[in-house]
Amino acid sequence: MSIFKRLFKKTSDSDPVVGSNEERSKYMPDEKPPLDEEFIHNFQHQGGRFLYAIDEKEIQQHFEDILVEHDYFEKDVLCFDGQLTKRFEGFNLNYSPANFHGEFFLGTCEYVIANNGAILFSSRQIKETKPAELPGTYVILASTSQIVESIGEGLRGIKHNSHGHIPTNITTLKNFKETAPKQEKDLMNYGAPNKRLYLLLLEDL
Repeated sequence: MSIFKRLFKKTSDSDPVVGSNEERSKYMPDEKPPLDEEFIHNFQHQGGRFLYAIDEKEIQQHFEDILVEHDYFEKDVLCFDGQLTKRFEGFNLNYSPANFHGEFFLGTCEYVIANNGAILFSSRQIKETKPAELPGTYVILASTSQIVESIGEGLRGIKHNSHGHIPTNITTLKNFKETAPKQEKDLMNYGAPNKRLYLLLLEDL
């Protein structure tokens, strides 16, 4: 069962605990956590802000909560996706695909990566812009079916879904702390700035 469903499912104290560690031999290797659990741990360790939703109503509520937290009402928002602007048209925001000085960037992503808590983007979400050119705050929508184990798996998924037209500007972000310590850079996020990132994750499995 998905960790999200376990967390949000009401259970009684008498419900049996299946597969507890006590039932496993001490000589057996540690069980690898489910992808969703691994992603949550690594994403939050990177400083990401995670908001889980079971339906569209909760997505809308979480979005409003973000606006209230930062007083973003009546503010400019960078958004390249016309479907997203329609989805959140009731919040009195000034959406633009050209205002790079907006209060935040609203978008989607290709995949979310479990083993390092990163978010994988391509030109389908961020055009040909560099992360440094986008606002300092991201609000990203994704679904649980977009969780994959590694960047390599995400890249294979992009290739598979592209039908011969592979997008450009494939980029990962994984620095979401206000002041992140110096960390090792890889070729896909070299020079990427720290960003405050809210992930609205919709259950679709």
